[in-house]
Amino acid sequence: MQRGADIVARALERLGVTHVFTLSGNHIMPIFDALLATKIRLIHVRHEAACVHMADAWGRLTGQPGIALVTGGQGHGNAVAALYTALASESPLLLLSGHAPLSELGHGSFQEMAQADLARPVTKASWTAQDAAVLGADIAKAFELAATGRPGPVHISLPVDLLEQAVADDQITPMTTADESRSAKIAPEICDKVIAQLHAAAKPLVICGPAMCSERGRAVMRQAADALDVPVIGMESPRGINDPGLGAYAEILAEADLVVLIGKPMDFSLRFGEAPALSPACKWIVVDSDAALIVRAAKILAERLLFSEVIDAQTAIQTLTERSASARGPSGWRTHVNELLGFEPPLWKSVRATSPDRVHPVEMCRAIGNFIEKHPGATFVSDGGEIGQWAQALVKTDRRLINGIAGTIGVSLPFAMAAKLANPEHPVVAVMGDGTFGFHMAEFDTAVRNDLPVIVVVGNDARWNAEYQIQLRQYGAERAKNCDLLPSRYDRVVEALGGFGALVTSATDLAEALERAYMSRKPACLNVMIESTAAPVIRR
Repeated sequence: MQRGADIVARALERLGVTHVFTLSGNHIMPIFDALLATKIRLIHVRHEAACVHMADAWGRLTGQPGIALVTGGQGHGNAVAALYTALASESPLLLLSGHAPLSELGHGSFQEMAQADLARPVTKASWTAQDAAVLGADIAKAFELAATGRPGPVHISLPVDLLEQAVADDQITPMTTADESRSAKIAPEICDKVIAQLHAAAKPLVICGPAMCSERGRAVMRQAADALDVPVIGMESPRGINDPGLGAYAEILAEADLVVLIGKPMDFSLRFGEAPALSPACKWIVVDSDAALIVRAAKILAERLLFSEVIDAQTAIQTLTERSASARGPSGWRTHVNELLGFEPPLWKSVRATSPDRVHPVEMCRAIGNFIEKHPGATFVSDGGEIGQWAQALVKTDRRLINGIAGTIGVSLPFAMAAKLANPEHPVVAVMGDGTFGFHMAEFDTAVRNDLPVIVVVGNDARWNAEYQIQLRQYGAERAKNCDLLPSRYDRVVEALGGFGALVTSATDLAEALERAYMSRKPACLNVMIESTAAPVIRR
């Protein structure tokens, strides 16, 4: 005999899960008990959204779905808000939520809520388990769904009476895995048709979506670019064509005469393919695992769409690479694109803060970039509004995590902790704004308890700067009100929680502060007082 909770725990272990990100609560205590019989490590956080953000980062870094486990009712509600970040970034994760007993539904049970309905709009799939014997099969199904096709979050609500129910071993539904022979493959003639169109165009681009913007995915995109002799670019920023991490990207798009979208939705980040962002004469090909997104692209592009194909992005890009073998060096067009992608305004070489007790964002980010260069294998994490854009423009590394297409702020500390668990031998540096710090500051307690010595650099300009910049642009300086914060000593908050803290007011002190934080072997906060500036919009 096994309890439903034991079936869940053993299913997770069989699927190779090593960490579960969780916050305890009444409805999931049977699973806490069952996990004691496994080798799975619980990372117990301070807010349910942090569980989901950690699972999100785990999925992006490892390619395996991260697991978030929360209680029902409000615990589930707190977690659901974080799912949108993972959905927009195509990150595989599984949210397991406790749930009121099935036997009490409709009678006003404790924390009774239509949980699956709440999560459905921000997941690939969402359901409430109905049978204790099928719980393992449910977990396996959700795990596979999260990782296949367009990756993303999946949710299952687990009624507590099913978790406590005893099931005979011979009554448990076996877990099943996908038959790889049935997985979608791109037909050679379709692949060759795409290649022919790319080679016929004068200025073609291949654009991939967020799922390809992992360290592994970037390597795959470089291989494809070399094989096709065509620029292959990944997009994962809510700034879209103005993503400063892609240099003068807007200029590249304006020149393109053919764009092949591989797993990249046609959406706001591409300005819906409209002029002047892209030429009205530009032609398009769309390859995606989601037929609905192809239909959407077809409506937007109309006669500009040459053709489309339903296939997953990873399969498509690999097959295109295999069937292409460019023996030439980079074409003039690809060389031009690479130069634009790497472009930085000359002013950045000499920019300095105008105040003696402030650091310019460029100075701050250069120091962080130098630190990461000195530590191969380091992971860079970034969110925040304006400060996040400076960091993403200036800190160059494939091993990075950003908040993603959703534009969510507050994710970077949970992301950093998950990154440290996934890659414990190397440093993790997270950049955030002072506004962001307030979302999950209590998770420094989680980092201390779990011995996760991440380095957090807070760009502190004492305001919600992204919104302040909107006020300046749209309403004028005299109406730029109500976005101020205090120049708080966030470093002291972290010290009080058991970590390392340092206040930095000079660019010359930042490199040493980074090394001291790293050598402390504690979760660290460098509170850098920065000059308040707008995010960069790069134009040559």
